Amino acid sequence: MSLSMGRNFAVNEKRKTHSDPAAAGPVFVVGMWRSGTSLLYALLNQHPQIALMYEGDLPLLWRLFRKGKAKSDWLERWDFWNGALSRHGIDTRTLPAEVPSLRAAMEAVYRQHAGLAMWGCKSPNYFDCMTRLAREFPDGRFIVIYRNPADICRSVLRAGRKSRWFAKSGMSLRALLGYREMKQEAGRLTAMGAHLYELQYEDMVRDPASVLTGICRFLKIPFDPRMVSLEGADRSAIYDADHHAKVKGKQIVAAAQREEILSPKLEKKIERYVNYWREEFGGRWPAYPSQERDSTDHIRVGWMERTSDGLIYRSLRAFDRAVASFYCFAPLGVLRFYRGLKRSRLGLPKPEKVLNSASAD
Repeated sequence: MSLSMGRNFAVNEKRKTHSDPAAAGPVFVVGMWRSGTSLLYALLNQHPQIALMYEGDLPLLWRLFRKGKAKSDWLERWDFWNGALSRHGIDTRTLPAEVPSLRAAMEAVYRQHAGLAMWGCKSPNYFDCMTRLAREFPDGRFIVIYRNPADICRSVLRAGRKSRWFAKSGMSLRALLGYREMKQEAGRLTAMGAHLYELQYEDMVRDPASVLTGICRFLKIPFDPRMVSLEGADRSAIYDADHHAKVKGKQIVAAAQREEILSPKLEKKIERYVNYWREEFGGRWPAYPSQERDSTDHIRVGWMERTSDGLIYRSLRAFDRAVASFYCFAPLGVLRFYRGLKRSRLGLPKPEKVLNSASAD
């Protein structure tokens, strides 16, 4: 048994002693990339009755489950996609040979990881598919975290200096317009009568006890003081990367003042969108940046800019979905060959040496 598998096995065994009726339905923690979802995941999993997976992302591969039957190699494809099974030490030998649906597959794997604790997943990649998840899991509970969109874009750009995934073309626009799409999805969840809890990253790092107490009330479990500290938190499933350095530390650290990385053009674009959204939501959203620190000109994004940005954004997201489809249907031999060529060209080590790093694509 690997060190990672042993560590997760020990954690799961501990949690099997903490059964609770509230564990019947999944918990999904969702936020835009670089908005504090990893920190929230680590703090929530400090509670003995919560055992979420870290960016399992199986719903992105929903095409593996069609016509009441999963592809025979769905587990292998899923792990090849992002290493979720390896990172969490899932014993695939105990899983059913056949599963009829995405819901059944998720429930089998996520429950194995959680034992009798609350099961579910944290992933920013669910930001535009929460309503689909709510239809799959009517008893699901959604925790959505927001952050100042300018700070999200700053963090994306900084992460892109070391991470090829965040360095992809159009990531800032994906994050900015995806932020609004996530808010739309949250509104749809409310209209559906789904269980939804919304919070702010800025409030969480300033007063974690209050925010996490509120989440515990939402989940109907008692607050546990361990949730306000990273001391002793299990972060073995989190990718090793420079942009995860803070969440792998021992203390909750708010973002420090750093050299401005946003270009003046992008900074103004974000201000225009924030002003437009504030008018749209009657000044209630986004909560950050605070209106006292807002731009004084209050220029809103116009129709032409919204249309142009929207077309680019939808094209980028269509490409993202096409990549996921490719991983669902392309022969595994072709995928391995492609990934090997890509690693060789970039001078990266072989996959077995980077088990805990971001996936190649």
